[in-house]
Amino acid sequence: MKIAVLGGLGMQGKAALLDLTRSEQVREVVCADCSLKDWDKLGAIADVAKIKPVQVDGASKQALVNLFKQGFDAVIDLLPLPFMVNAFEAALEARVPLVSTNYGKPIHRLHEPAQAAGVGLMPECGLDPGIDLVICGHAVRQFDELHVLNSYCGGVPEKRACTNPLNYKISWNFDMMLRSQKRPSAFISEGKQVEVPADQQHETDMIHTIRFPGLGELEAIPNGDAVFYTDLLNVTSGIQQAGRYTLRWPGWCAFWRPLKRLGLLSDEPVLGLDRTVTPHQFMVKLLEPQLQYQDGEKDLVAMYNVFSGIKDGRLKTLKTSLVIERDLKSGLYGMSLGVGFPVSIVAQMIAAGEISGKGVLNPALDVPYAPFMAALAERGIVVKEEVE
Repeated sequence: MKIAVLGGLGMQGKAALLDLTRSEQVREVVCADCSLKDWDKLGAIADVAKIKPVQVDGASKQALVNLFKQGFDAVIDLLPLPFMVNAFEAALEARVPLVSTNYGKPIHRLHEPAQAAGVGLMPECGLDPGIDLVICGHAVRQFDELHVLNSYCGGVPEKRACTNPLNYKISWNFDMMLRSQKRPSAFISEGKQVEVPADQQHETDMIHTIRFPGLGELEAIPNGDAVFYTDLLNVTSGIQQAGRYTLRWPGWCAFWRPLKRLGLLSDEPVLGLDRTVTPHQFMVKLLEPQLQYQDGEKDLVAMYNVFSGIKDGRLKTLKTSLVIERDLKSGLYGMSLGVGFPVSIVAQMIAAGEISGKGVLNPALDVPYAPFMAALAERGIVVKEEVE
């Protein structure tokens, strides 16, 4: 296989490169990024003999098309979100399969053109969304009636790394993390669909806590459109409760609730100041340097899914849990591994013909559960199941 990784020198890109170089099926990998200044550091964590560095401007669709036409079996897109549409449109034009970790809404319109071109485009194929969707797609098939579908995922520091008032440190793009706190959510409660405006996301009546196996109490914040996925899986009509939630150590919402009310995450410049810096930009620059992991500290990815319903006339509950932690040898965060490994696995599945669908695909429907879970387990990422 010959596979390209866009954004290969980013945190998640390095994890994808590491995984691809370990694969006997992959003969060549192209690491494409806007800057190659960190290329020399890659050799400390991956075998660079298989990797060819290429400088490319992700803002240029034509530059991506030119790259994609160099005989790739699949492309992995780990560029910043603003370049997502460019990457997918370029893949369609070059007729090469592309896998991304971003939510797929911006490129749903490409479904029919991609079908006509015979190209498979797979967004939402990282951690969350990604691993969670493969689990959900499999779980709904284990019930005759599904009544509950709750999905939880988040990144937190291990307890000994909780050295600041937030009990949080940065394991992915901090600007994007803050922006994820400003998007509306949709969930189902008592059979009714509920919309959660972004400004109410951290309010007391919107949050709850769960007991996570081995970690204890975590705070759950609504953060995603659960109804889109119950519709996708064709189970909305029977659902009584469904939600997608971010997990944090307790106290997270108590910190952010007043700050959001006071406009500290606003994207509007502050009147009366002689610069155009927004409160959001200020918060990124102020907090980012203070929330870094130190050498020897681990981040933890915690994923928990709960499904309840009827099977063969009896009540049934299925719970799955997953913990990924930082690899101190390579320095790669658990979050990076949880995103980079799944996208690499799926890109290899597509290149091998194990996933053959065309159009805009989704992991919940199009990634085969057993081979995917086996591939994760080979990489030390094990999903535990509990059935009641």
